[in-house]
Amino acid sequence: MSVMSRDVLAAQSVLDLASRTDGFDILELLHDLTTHTVSLLGLRSAGVTILDEAGEVDYLTASDEACRHLEEDQIELGEGPCLDAARTGAPLAPVLLRATYPGHQLWPRFSPRALSAGITSVAAVPLRTPQHGLGALNLMSAGRVPTREELRLAQVLADAAGSSLHHRQTLRSKDELINQLETALESRIVIEQAKGVISSRLAIDVEEAFARLRHHARGRQLKLTELAAEVARGVVPVELDTTR
Repeated sequence: MSVMSRDVLAAQSVLDLASRTDGFDILELLHDLTTHTVSLLGLRSAGVTILDEAGEVDYLTASDEACRHLEEDQIELGEGPCLDAARTGAPLAPVLLRATYPGHQLWPRFSPRALSAGITSVAAVPLRTPQHGLGALNLMSAGRVPTREELRLAQVLADAAGSSLHHRQTLRSKDELINQLETALESRIVIEQAKGVISSRLAIDVEEAFARLRHHARGRQLKLTELAAEVARGVVPVELDTTR
């Protein structure tokens, strides 16, 4: 991709993330953040982790199933870059994961799982609003390490999403925003259930099932979480219940 082409796509991505309409779907915004980041930086995967009111880390969304599994692995193991980045609220410079590199020493149980999934380095930038830290946008690479300029671009994308979260409604405290994100965590579970329903019915993988859910929701101007709730209850639109 030429520099000029990426500049244009970067500008379009920032505009997309920062100019959501009132009442937008938080999960869809943050999933778009991960997909824009992967596309522009040439990453293998990206994900979002947040801190809840109790100070615990949970993952909110991921660009793909491999990243989702690795985020779940970190929560299960109690170690990993996504947890550290969400807790500290500070940027995490690229860390190599192979046995002789620092990442393996920092996260001895997580690193082998990441390497087996093809991830060779990790990095992160804060997810924040102008007033509050919320968590982290986590960057996973296979072979190629993001440059300093690319990490700055990832931060710009994360800040654009943070701006939309800030303006979603008039917020008086960090707790109110965290409550919204915790509601999104509950919605994430419903989306996983809906993906499973579509995957089982159509004998397709869950990533394709999610792509179809998003395509259907966008094409009909529906909120993804509301569509997923209907599907999870077994009310599957005819257009989704058939093969393409």
